[in-house]
Amino acid sequence: MSFENILYQAHSGVRWLVVLATIVALVALIIGMVQKRPYEAFAKRFMFIFARAIEVQWLLGLLLIVVLGQWAPYQIEHAVTLTIAVVAAHLDMPFRRQADSRRYYAAIGAILVTLVLVYIGVARLPQGWMG
Repeated sequence: MSFENILYQAHSGVRWLVVLATIVALVALIIGMVQKRPYEAFAKRFMFIFARAIEVQWLLGLLLIVVLGQWAPYQIEHAVTLTIAVVAAHLDMPFRRQADSRRYYAAIGAILVTLVLVYIGVARLPQGWMG
């Protein structure tokens, strides 16, 4: 098995960790918001895991494009859209000093914006959501 194939399989497999991290973070944040739990350790942990999962997936994808040396327009669109998604995963950061309720809304909003961007980014690929 070649390095390129290992990298592709890693990028393909990590997506499921991203899906799991996203679902767990979203559910945990909604529960924390509804229960009016303090944002600090509880929610920060889930946002940290969510953001790191997105970042690892992005890094694997970027490395894959560089290693393969493929720069087709759809790959550039995919990479750019998902780079914006990585930034969106951190949109809750400016709300660090806000009330807990605002922080929960910001974190949930960051996840939702990231999800929309990921959907668009994957749809840019030739196989889209079917591959």
